[in-house]
Amino acid sequence: MLADSPVTTMLPVKDLQRARDFYEGKLGLRPGELRPDGKFTYVCGGSTLALFPKEGGTKADHTAVSFRVGDIAGTIAELERAGVVFEDYDFPGLKTVGHVCVLGAEKAAWFVDTEGNILCLHEELSEA
Repeated sequence: MLADSPVTTMLPVKDLQRARDFYEGKLGLRPGELRPDGKFTYVCGGSTLALFPKEGGTKADHTAVSFRVGDIAGTIAELERAGVVFEDYDFPGLKTVGHVCVLGAEKAAWFVDTEGNILCLHEELSEA
């Protein structure tokens, strides 16, 4: 029923301008559209990312958005040069090395935006 419907990911932000500065200046997203309802949207690889003002920001303690990339190490290096700080974890079943964790058929790395949203990069491992 919804298989062909475009998806919009909604992210709460405490400070819309601060969030826009991060998403455009550090992540390199192209400026989108400020909608009459107060949402600011970006088109990312055919999907839509919408930032919306919310006084308390996010309450999520999980990944809110994951960006699929072709070269996770190269993308991490590029984002670090732009000032993005990556998280490192050492939990049973989840340990990062150089910010990267191998999870089954993919590699993943996490960072937090200025508003507390947990974001991820993931690279699918090719089958050899």
